[in-house]
Amino acid sequence: MTSGRLRVVYLDHCAQLSGAELAMARLLPALAEDVDAHVVLGEDGPLVARLEAAGISTEVLPMAEAARGLSRDRVRPGRLPGASMGHTAHYVATVARRLRRLRPDLVHTNSLKANVYGSVAGNLARVPVVWHARERLADDYLPPAAIRMVRAMVRHLPAAVIANSDSTREGLDSPGVAITVIPSPVHVEAVARSRPPGSPLRVGMVGRLAPSKGQHVFLDAFAAAFPEGPEQAVVVGGALFGEASYEEALGQQVARLGLADRVELTGFREDVSADLAGLDVLVHASLITEGFGQVVVEGMAAGLAVVAAAAGGPLELITDGSDGLLYPTGDVETLAGTLRRLAADPGLREQLGEAARRRARNFTPEVVAAQVLEVYRATTRR
Repeated sequence: MTSGRLRVVYLDHCAQLSGAELAMARLLPALAEDVDAHVVLGEDGPLVARLEAAGISTEVLPMAEAARGLSRDRVRPGRLPGASMGHTAHYVATVARRLRRLRPDLVHTNSLKANVYGSVAGNLARVPVVWHARERLADDYLPPAAIRMVRAMVRHLPAAVIANSDSTREGLDSPGVAITVIPSPVHVEAVARSRPPGSPLRVGMVGRLAPSKGQHVFLDAFAAAFPEGPEQAVVVGGALFGEASYEEALGQQVARLGLADRVELTGFREDVSADLAGLDVLVHASLITEGFGQVVVEGMAAGLAVVAAAAGGPLELITDGSDGLLYPTGDVETLAGTLRRLAADPGLREQLGEAARRRARNFTPEVVAAQVLEVYRATTRR
């Protein structure tokens, strides 16, 4: 690592192009002038190539699948599977040794699992840890005992905490802990819309396919809103974490609803800008309370009319009726009615899209990087 800039090691257990990992990949180039970054990942995967293409120093320090792949619903203090506990303890020691060799000024943990093992390893290596909280701690996301464990760790291990929204901050429920709310960065580029005037309404969802993301809710709402007609729907994304059966179920749902000629399931896309350019409306249908909702900002940046579940991060991102529309989480009937309203009112779609573009400028990597850098500087001054 070169001198003259803050030396920061970023830890993440995952190398897939999921939300937290994409946020980090967007942030690091914007920090390059002030931060000498080195990323340590727990697995190999497409994120490695993405970071290296951006000139970010990256290494893979393999984490055993028994620890890296441990599902959230099995995280219970004192009752973890023995193999997972052993592999996690070994990995903590391995990361601590690596940190002692790298001698960074700070460690920045980028995912919930990395927060847990990275904050322990950082303390063992005597390096201050910036814990990045991206998930809202709630019973629909983690077992109650695991939530208590994470909150206890937040109170004692990190030197600083960043939360991606007020909703995430409140979920940490850690009185006396200084938590800085900084949104996730999203590229706000001019998207050349490819929707000719008078073309049939095209509504879509973009993101990882998973039951909690609610693609099945979106399809039910689309079918209820437009049982017949020219309107089209597209579901952009693939199943990343062992949820291939859900992807198959969505295809069966499309056939069952009689929508095969009006619904497209694209599979995974590395670059979704062309898909966003081909939409009139973007839907966020998550059934769990998301900490932020990067896809919501991506849709806003593309100038789309965005319809989102009114909970967590999206509730903070969108002012209902001004730069987007909100509906009660999981409410198929209300979502269907909102889609019908937007289909009937092109002027409303245009008005919402223009206001959304303006709102999205608050989330550029440059804006976010300046806020993150201030946390780093404050932490190293202590």
